[in-house]
Amino acid sequence: MTDHDDILYLSHIDEAASRIERSAERRGRDALSTGEDLRDATVFRLQTLAESTQRLSFQFKSAHPEIPWDDNAGLRNRLVHGYLDVDFDIVWDVVVSDLPPLARLVREEIDLR
Repeated sequence: MTDHDDILYLSHIDEAASRIERSAERRGRDALSTGEDLRDATVFRLQTLAESTQRLSFQFKSAHPEIPWDDNAGLRNRLVHGYLDVDFDIVWDVVVSDLPPLARLVREEIDLR
């Protein structure tokens, strides 16, 4: 995998994170519980984001051990395969706790390239 491939996936992660930040975080936890469209969009964007993290190079992920890369893969698998049993308290926790450090790293890396 090349640096060019990483920038492509970093861009996908940035786009998904930005859309989640603009919608779910702005509208709040209650809107995630009650708004079907927001819920669907947030889950889809998290799936896209998590899939893109899996496609980043080993070298990139190794250089950033502060990000729980395996947890991202687990989240993606849970959202895709366990979609009927998604716990939106966990989704909200991912949005407000786990997403910001990843988004910050991704934006820093994009700015460096």
